[in-house]
Amino acid sequence: MNIPFAPPYIDEDVIKEVTDSLNSGWITTGPKVAALEQGLQEYCKAKKVNCVNSWTSGTILMLRWLGLKEGDEVIVPSYTYCATAMAVMDANARPIMVDITRNLTIDVEKIRQAITPRTKAIIPVDLGGVPCDYEKIMELICSKEIKEKFVAESENQERLGRIMVLSDSAHSLGATLNDKTIAQLVDVSVLSLHAVKNLTSAEGGAICLNLPEPFDNDETYKELRILSLNGQTKDAFTKTKAGAWRYDIIAHGMKINMPDVNAAIALAQLRKYDYLLGERKRVYERYSELLKEYHWAILPQQDKDNLTTSYHLYALRINPITEDQRDKLIQYMADKGIATNVHYIPMPMLTLFKNMGYKIEDHPIAYETYKREISLPIYPQLTNQEIDYVVKNLVEGYYEITL
Repeated sequence: MNIPFAPPYIDEDVIKEVTDSLNSGWITTGPKVAALEQGLQEYCKAKKVNCVNSWTSGTILMLRWLGLKEGDEVIVPSYTYCATAMAVMDANARPIMVDITRNLTIDVEKIRQAITPRTKAIIPVDLGGVPCDYEKIMELICSKEIKEKFVAESENQERLGRIMVLSDSAHSLGATLNDKTIAQLVDVSVLSLHAVKNLTSAEGGAICLNLPEPFDNDETYKELRILSLNGQTKDAFTKTKAGAWRYDIIAHGMKINMPDVNAAIALAQLRKYDYLLGERKRVYERYSELLKEYHWAILPQQDKDNLTTSYHLYALRINPITEDQRDKLIQYMADKGIATNVHYIPMPMLTLFKNMGYKIEDHPIAYETYKREISLPIYPQLTNQEIDYVVKNLVEGYYEITL
């Protein structure tokens, strides 16, 4: 067998939607983007959604909108992809890395310890699609003790009156906590629509707004839309209408709008997302059923009464195993035609961040997780026969390498 790690889901409906966009003569931001924004707003139960060209650019835009400046701090988990921290850096602030818990989400007590008067935002990461403990996070940042530490230094910070919680929801479209979507639990959640995500536009992202009063989310959406188009008051679609050429530049924005031809891919997938999510759940649960008998297999977060994951990753941890043995197991699987992955190398281990002074010794759980983690293939097209083949070779490989 040949089992890739995460191929995109492209069916005839996707091809038809993209072809419709191509045949329309309009392929940049226009009606397909508007339809996708509306669809995501309804699915995520967000107050407003603005589609952009990546998770990273969407997060940079929101942090700039918040008014970050040099010397400001944003708390992030150390166990995530580098984009979480680099978006903070691109918004002129410093990422403050804290360790995770054993369920791979940010440690709320570590957040508490890291907060200073320079803290302007927190970016929890729903790694693999497992929701963070947002109720505890929101309770923390709304507490009298923490609000008294907050120093507002921009108009939007003043209006918010506390640290902003911006969820890195790159993995968690469809996940819920206490019957609420992530977009309902935080100020802002940013989705990734990258090629390997549950819902893809090839490249893309979506900013889901849930800002509290006195913010008007409709007005904030309009502001962000302008800022995502170089600060221009009219998008290209509007300008093409007869006599509507005149525009103005009213802010120093970014060029990060999503094209219609990309939105078309995600739009077709969104219409059947419940089906796609159900198929990912099938794969996830079959892995768990087959692996639960092995003492060395630490299964990823399972659904509970108050929590459902989005089944984006099957992040298996293996104990006992060394980092070298884990790597040999990955190669063993590759030799059998099975592509696996590791999510992630903790950021303090990466050269860029090591050179900035971050130390992996300060993040013991992140490091212990990394040494033992192996992500198994998970996507709707994966058959039960292929799942069984993956597990069979994983088990055989483990015993061959460790005994």
